[in-house]
Amino acid sequence: AGLAGERRVGAELERLARRGWRVLHSIPLPGEVDIDHVLIGPGGAFCFNTKRHRGARVWVGDDSVRIGGQSYPYVRKSRAEARRASAALTSACGFPVEVQPVLAFVAVAELQVVPSLRDVRVLQEHDISAFKHLKSGLRPDKVELVYTAARDRRTWVRS
Repeated sequence: AGLAGERRVGAELERLARRGWRVLHSIPLPGEVDIDHVLIGPGGAFCFNTKRHRGARVWVGDDSVRIGGQSYPYVRKSRAEARRASAALTSACGFPVEVQPVLAFVAVAELQVVPSLRDVRVLQEHDISAFKHLKSGLRPDKVELVYTAARDRRTWVRS
């Protein structure tokens, strides 16, 4: 189920390529974990954490997610992955690369996000197309430098 969700988000992200965006999928990190997707383009760099909860009602708070009476650390995990990606890409590029966390939900019935959560973008897969309008993050030459660094496995093994 998780892989199906990652594929749906990945397909949405790939549609941004014609707008100058670059996408990487399933980036392995030390410790038997991975980053689901990294999006790099005119609007900046983003680290996507994908979660599929078919038909669920999802509440997202400042630090956690509640689904069916259970709490999940998805918000904290998204922040941690973005910090890790930012550190790795900054080290590899030699200039600061801010990576913003994104928590992408797939196939949920309802998504409610507290207004105070501002440092993590929370969305459903059909909202990804809005990224095509973001323009104030990276110049095209920087996009390519960051993308080249992100494609190099050595960038991530040191993270």
